[in-house]
Amino acid sequence: MRGIIDLNCDMGEGFGHWTLGEAADEDLMALISSANIAAGFHAGDPNSMDRVVKLAQQHGVGLGAHPGYNDLQGFGRRYIRTNAEELVNDIVYQIGAIREFGRRHGIPLQHVKPHGALYMEAAVNEELSQLMVDMLRKTSGEAILFCMGMSKTYEVARSMGQPVVREFFADRDYDDNGSIVFARKVARPDPEAMAEKCLRACTEGVVRSVTGKDIEIEFESICFHSDTPGALENGKAIRTKLIENGITIAPAATVLENLA
Repeated sequence: MRGIIDLNCDMGEGFGHWTLGEAADEDLMALISSANIAAGFHAGDPNSMDRVVKLAQQHGVGLGAHPGYNDLQGFGRRYIRTNAEELVNDIVYQIGAIREFGRRHGIPLQHVKPHGALYMEAAVNEELSQLMVDMLRKTSGEAILFCMGMSKTYEVARSMGQPVVREFFADRDYDDNGSIVFARKVARPDPEAMAEKCLRACTEGVVRSVTGKDIEIEFESICFHSDTPGALENGKAIRTKLIENGITIAPAATVLENLA
């Protein structure tokens, strides 16, 4: 059983006057321990970054950069064909934006979590994962990299000595290999069923796949998405269920320290 776990959510995913999802960042921030803040390529703008980074500082939430493909129209969930070096340069640019807003508000960069299609591409692209981790080793050696456990990203980060956290996705389905089933649109889930799914993963180390098979899953952080319908209710249900069952929710850096 996991006695301590991180709870993370993607935040600041609007642009200018447009917002995505039903829940306000202010309400979600009170529920989580790590925030993945959109850095301007798939969503987000300087004003939203400043606002959400400040919220993270006020709530004692771990600050994360959430870089994605340069794809505002597709919300970073469309695959863009380009080379790994260009993608890593885009990631550097986006991390820099979040880091500087963090410095402005006195909160250090805790982690980096690629977004959407970029996250899934890194999971299977060893060259991209190697370049990305090499960049982090040189620019952000203390930053934790968030990824799936069964991914090239995790293998590379471990081999190169970069701090890394594996995620469990509360609002995504899993295939029999332990990978999430990538989706551009997600139906409104049952918050209580989602919370039970997370509790079972924490206490039994398994998740039910789309074929009905129980598969083993290892992770240090639970993710739910702010653009999933009912995100606020989902987050509340997960947080309540974990705490009621004696599981402490803490930022990813604290979880890693506890496991060391």
